[in-house]
Amino acid sequence: MSTAPVISIDVPGSFAWGVFHERHPKLIQQVLDALPHGPDERTAVERLLAESTTGVLEPLGADAPDAAQWLEWGEGLWGKPWDEAPFLWAESYFYRRLLDATGYFRPGAWQGVDPFAPFKNAELAGAAVDDELAALSKLPGLTESQRAEALLSSALWGNRADLSFQITAETGAPTTSDLVADDSDLLWAELERAKGGRVCVVADNASRELLPDLVLVDHLLACGLAAQVVLYVKPQPYYVSDATMADVLASVERLRTAPTEAAKAVGERLWHAMNSGTLAVRTHPFFCAPLPFHDMPADLRAEFTGAAMTILKGDLNYRRLVGDQLWPPTTSFTETAGHFPSPVAALRTLKSDVIVGVDAATVARLDSTGTPWRTDGRHAVIQLHPRP
Repeated sequence: MSTAPVISIDVPGSFAWGVFHERHPKLIQQVLDALPHGPDERTAVERLLAESTTGVLEPLGADAPDAAQWLEWGEGLWGKPWDEAPFLWAESYFYRRLLDATGYFRPGAWQGVDPFAPFKNAELAGAAVDDELAALSKLPGLTESQRAEALLSSALWGNRADLSFQITAETGAPTTSDLVADDSDLLWAELERAKGGRVCVVADNASRELLPDLVLVDHLLACGLAAQVVLYVKPQPYYVSDATMADVLASVERLRTAPTEAAKAVGERLWHAMNSGTLAVRTHPFFCAPLPFHDMPADLRAEFTGAAMTILKGDLNYRRLVGDQLWPPTTSFTETAGHFPSPVAALRTLKSDVIVGVDAATVARLDSTGTPWRTDGRHAVIQLHPRP
């Protein structure tokens, strides 16, 4: 495989630099406003912000449950300025340290309290979700192919496309030109070819974005494309909105208690699928690691091996799949994702600089717009590396 520069946070004005110097200060304030953390927690959070923008990388305390693991992951980085670390590594460590600062891992009253829960809970409880779930009643009126296309599109776009399953030209809604690489036909053909196997889904965000993922999971099970779906979530709060087991349970309950029968039926089927094991929810410490999937440990690699397909949701999983590097955008997706131990599909809206598998004409068209198309969240890809 050819090499490409690893993205770092040391270039003022770059997207990665902006995450640390513009986005994180706003996030820190939102976290402090969302829950009544005490003086110790607030001081630790503010200290983290200062350290991550102007200080050097300090390891976790020796009493941290994952201290030894992070010492290994950060070998060669400790004591260096934050901006000398790769973007993926530094961003992951920022969120690990934020949990530390809020007391998530320490014995005491704040232990186990998700500092991002207020954001996720508010979104899931929002009135807009009821309207989106009500649209599930329209699914029986669609043909099988229309239904598949609508469910995949909804899972892809998350909160940019609600569950009305209509890709329209309305302001703010996705259009077909926003999809800059589309292997959806290949994806469905690959699932059909391996029908009745095990499909792995690596979740991204919780709440309003997890709901269409769960509806897609229900579809895969209900139509027999998968005999079992294994849904992978984060072992702890991460990147603000990433889904944990608690978020899965909250989303299934949101479906079961929805005001429409179609949504309730999906929730009940998912509940019973979890009871029977046809829907299994799993996690692994590596899902919060600062490393690409190329470096996943043997036990996790073994879990993906033999799957009919693994579907990776979201921007972070994409960065970890192809490498958080400045690839030429025409670089083959298969070249960068072929290391994965099963056929792998990426459903991703573009929210960072990394992109591969886009044809030259599309790249030229997007570049000519003068817009930050790689990072503005208005474009997406459905990409597949199939079984050889």
